[in-house]
Formats: sequence, C-alpha cells, structure tokens
Amino acid sequence: MDWYCIHTKPAKEALVESYIRNELGLETFFPRLRRKKTVRRVRREVTEALFPRYLFCKLDLAESLRAVTYGRDVINIVNAGGVPIRVSEATIRQIRDWTGKDDDVLAIEPSPVKKGDRVRVVDGPMQGFEAIFMGDVSRGERVAILLDLMNAEAKTEIDREFIEPVNG
Repeated sequence: MDWYCIHTKPAKEALVESYIRNELGLETFFPRLRRKKTVRRVRREVTEALFPRYLFCKLDLAESLRAVTYGRDVINIVNAGGVPIRVSEATIRQIRDWTGKDDDVLAIEPSPVKKGDRVRVVDGPMQGFEAIFMGDVSRGERVAILLDLMNAEAKTEIDREFIEPVNG
C-alpha cells in the first residue's frame, strides 16, 4: 500500500476523510492549519485544511481505487496522464513532523511585534513597503505604522494580518 493525494470538492476534505477512514477502513492523513483570522470583523482562531481541497490516503490501487474515486465529494486521485501519483513516505513523515502530535494540526502563532520594530506590509494597497510598528489601535485588529514615503514619514492604520516582522 502506498500514499496518494485525494482531490476533493471545495471545503469537503473532512467529509471525504471521514468516509475513507470510517467506511472504507483506509489510513488517512488530513493535515490542518490553526491560526488566528478575522472573520466578520471578529478575531477568531480557525482550523482549516493545510492543503485546501486535498488530503492523503494510504491504499492499494488494485483493491480500493474505485471505492475512493467514486466516493461522494471526491474529484479524483491526483494523477499524471491518468496514472495516480504516489506520495513518498518521507513526504508524509515530513508533513507529520511539521504538524506535530496534536491531531495533525499545525498551529501558527503570529510573531509578537513591539513598538519600534520594523515590519513589512504583506497585503493590501501598501504591499511591499517597510514601516515602523507604532502600536495597536482597535482591539488588536488594526495597528498603527509609520511609513517612510518620498522622504516624509506618514502614520497610517492597517489590519494586523497585513504586516509581518522584518527579520534582521
């Protein structure tokens, strides 16, 4: 039996994983990502697929290919020219090392940023600019930064998730 990558319909990874594991009795690996995210203007911790629309399954193609590919919400097994592509045991092991032992969930904690730290804007209209972090503005969702634009400093507010610390 080898590992294969299963392509699912959008947001159906957990249902497909449950079907393959419980109904077909096959070993599955569904790595997820836990992070803080603003949902409808409320900062929440969410858990979502690490690889949206994909999960891994260990199966014998001769025995289980048809049952897996015709499962509800399965699009196909990832393939090249109609031949399913094996995922190496080393790749699965490496992803498992990243996710740790906590139900295959990789937790990402934002790096703490202190007043005066250099940050890079990673999203939005100011993407690519570097600035100086000034502090939180509203319940930790928005922050104040100081941009250096055309030899003049400009203080502005931006969503916290749009910045990351500059290393070094």
